[in-house]
Amino acid sequence: MAVQVGMPAPGFEGTAFHASRDEFSQVTLADLSGKWVCLFFYPMDFSYTCPQELAALAEAHQEFEALGCRILACSCDSHLAHKAWCDRFDEVRGLPFGLLSDIHKRAALDYGVLQASTGVALRGTFLIDPEGVLRWMSVNDPQTGRSVKVILGELAKLAKLSGCGCVEEPEALSDLEKKI
Repeated sequence: MAVQVGMPAPGFEGTAFHASRDEFSQVTLADLSGKWVCLFFYPMDFSYTCPQELAALAEAHQEFEALGCRILACSCDSHLAHKAWCDRFDEVRGLPFGLLSDIHKRAALDYGVLQASTGVALRGTFLIDPEGVLRWMSVNDPQTGRSVKVILGELAKLAKLSGCGCVEEPEALSDLEKKI
């Protein structure tokens, strides 16, 4: 069954590299319950567009946090490749969110973003609510980047509409709406 907005988000598990702490950890969707999750698939480490997108996401990290949202980026690279990439390139060194390894391509397949011809993930963004329900998704061509501003805007609207009480700073919503 294809992933759909309004349905429970597919579970996932894997090893993530946390560049800001220079450590690995096991991560599951269940570990992130109780908060919004921005699951951000990207094609691969060591590419041209991916570090720019992740750097833009890192710049907006505090705005996501203010909305009660955890960011988790994911590609089909290994956790060791994630570390090597972060160690080597300034744009991704010290990222404030985890890079999940989907080396077995299970999450990419479950979320419908696995590009069979290349074995890499499309640029997919999924906003999952604190109860684990998929509330918004966007899947883009690997050649095009995404707008963090658009993702934040959608998250702000969803957080406001949900009334789930997970927004840590309600004034962050009105401040964000002014920016968008």
